[in-house]
Amino acid sequence: MIIPPRYSKQAKLPIELYANKLFKSLDRFYYIGLYSAAKSHGASHQQIQRDYIITTTPTLLDIKKDSIDLRFFTTTKWPEKNIIDKKADAGIFKISDPVLTAVDLIHHQNKLGGLNRMLSVLEELMEGITFSNLTDLLSWYPYKSTLQRLGFLIDEFDTDDELVKVLVEYFKSVKYYPVLLSPTSKEKAGAVDNFWKVDVNIKLESDI
Repeated sequence: MIIPPRYSKQAKLPIELYANKLFKSLDRFYYIGLYSAAKSHGASHQQIQRDYIITTTPTLLDIKKDSIDLRFFTTTKWPEKNIIDKKADAGIFKISDPVLTAVDLIHHQNKLGGLNRMLSVLEELMEGITFSNLTDLLSWYPYKSTLQRLGFLIDEFDTDDELVKVLVEYFKSVKYYPVLLSPTSKEKAGAVDNFWKVDVNIKLESDI
């Protein structure tokens, strides 16, 4: 592969250039997600050195060698929507849209340094969430507790009222129970005083 000059200075290939070929050879679904997707959507305040990919089971071992640092997350419920194709110098690659990126970060918060570490990223991601892709997400996404946390944070960030209305209507149609904003095995959700039934068990403080 001929490497464009702007990449040779980085001493590594961006994941966007080879992800599609890699997972085609593995015959597995994939999408670039989490902090890597957030960066692509313009919602990253830090220069991430690691690339994040979400794929199907069985679990892949993380790869860390020389300039390559890949971390893999797996899901048993493959997204029916909210994965988009983007074009790179080497062709098309698959990436989560802003709302799927946001819920993936929230869902995996404890594996990624905690909610406060990603708070500023989430806030910027939510500016890119649309009525259409949120509606798409709600049509298939299986983790209600994560959606409750998403609703709480959208409300907290005072994001588009239209998005809040969509989530409110969704929760009016389902049964849901109190959850911790930051999940922990040592604590259970207690009394809640918000529509989302989210027990705010941490003080929200952005890391920037």
